[in-house]
Amino acid sequence: MKNIIEKLRLLVPSEGLQEEWKDAVSEMTTPDGHITPYAVRRDAKTYEEFLNTTRGFASGIGIPEGKVPSELFFLCREGEKRILGAIDIRHELNDYLFRFGGHIGYGIRPSEQRKGYATIMLGMALDHCRRLGMERVLVTCDEDNVGSRRTIEKNGGILENIVLDGSDRVMRFWIDLTTERHPG
Repeated sequence: MKNIIEKLRLLVPSEGLQEEWKDAVSEMTTPDGHITPYAVRRDAKTYEEFLNTTRGFASGIGIPEGKVPSELFFLCREGEKRILGAIDIRHELNDYLFRFGGHIGYGIRPSEQRKGYATIMLGMALDHCRRLGMERVLVTCDEDNVGSRRTIEKNGGILENIVLDGSDRVMRFWIDLTTERHPG
């Protein structure tokens, strides 16, 4: 696992990743139009619009009402542009995020799932949260998403409760960032 970790990087979306972004968004979007994390697409029609919106969220500028400042990262292998997944780190929680969405949303493109990338990516994001001075984060997943639940638990997630979001049962996990944990 250590060799895999050393070869992965979280990259801030930037120019030069447009085609990879289009490919990843296409693969990660379900037939009903859903994508996780939502921030990997937002409502952008073009990559330029996506970059501008993503930069705005990261800097706290132009954030729509009901949304919070956040940083989006792409998971890529060292020296490669292929986007394996994406993770959105929200700097604060509004009411909806506190109840259902949490501080972190993430997703791995289907062709790259079941390779341990989500666990590694979440661990890297938690290190970033520590550098931001966060002491604990809320991470959620649907109750039927066994892979995501295991990813969260491997990174120290402790189940607080399960809540209903419409007909979905959402598991709410807290991760303590005051002690360093290594996924495994």
